[in-house]
Amino acid sequence: MWNIEPWHWLVLAIMLILAELILPSFAALWFGVGALVVSLLYWLFPSMGLTAQLLIWMLLSIICTVAWFKLIKPLSIDKTKAGLSREATIGQVGMVIESHLEHEHIKVRFSVPVLGADEWQCRSLKPVKVGDRVRVVDILGNDLLVEPHTSQQQ
Repeated sequence: MWNIEPWHWLVLAIMLILAELILPSFAALWFGVGALVVSLLYWLFPSMGLTAQLLIWMLLSIICTVAWFKLIKPLSIDKTKAGLSREATIGQVGMVIESHLEHEHIKVRFSVPVLGADEWQCRSLKPVKVGDRVRVVDILGNDLLVEPHTSQQQ
């Protein structure tokens, strides 16, 4: 029977972690982490059998993968609207933070960045003042066209 040593698990861990550089799934990393932990456990407890090693590796790999996709990855979702289409920008609501700028512009701050920025120079269809909420209705070149937003609008 072939005898597996702790360094075998370490080599497997390194290979799996390096494979993540090539694979786009971000899953091989967690199998590598599982193999690394098994390597450390086997080094600490040399009497551990092959069956226990394999079970621990599978269990740790599954736990790490599930934890990544269910707990950690959702926290890293980009909440900006950068790179989204015109339709995703229209309807965004922001607050006027400056008015009476040159060329009849106003400055609007959005709670969620719109097209990569949270503040925009905008043109308003109707007069607005600082503190008013406005809604994007169109994009004209580099400017957003806005109108006053009422609570009845969705």
